[in-house]
Amino acid sequence: MEKLCLVLWRERELLDTLLYRLEVEQLVLASNRTDHLMRAARDVEAVLETLRETEVLRSVAADAAAEEVGCAPNPTLRQLADAAPEPWATILHEHREAFATSTRQITALADSNRDLLTHGYRQAREALAGLGETTEGYSPDGTAVGAAPVARLFDSSL
Repeated sequence: MEKLCLVLWRERELLDTLLYRLEVEQLVLASNRTDHLMRAARDVEAVLETLRETEVLRSVAADAAAEEVGCAPNPTLRQLADAAPEPWATILHEHREAFATSTRQITALADSNRDLLTHGYRQAREALAGLGETTEGYSPDGTAVGAAPVARLFDSSL
């Protein structure tokens, strides 16, 4: 149980770091500082990769803890918490609540960032399309659908 709790604490720290990195990404998006966007996105991806690696450690530790308390392999955190003796039961329930809270916050922030990215992408596409052909809309795969080219006359004396 102790090893599992240590891994759970590490995951919570990583989730907190992910939340921070998503907030930084949102600030970059909101300020239109696109020169920093790739770095912010790489920072988010790096935390996600570390989280994936930690999930493997958690799975191994959870299986060992499940065997210790008589649960089936690959238990949920709730199942482990319900089967564990005190003080582990309380600790595991607290971890579970913290994970649920972090997940809600991360999901909301990621959705907001996705909306900002989509909005910025559409604005850029429309601006570029305005330089050439007009855009009538977007196809299901997100590419711009243009109208027939329009002849333009420019007054060179301006």
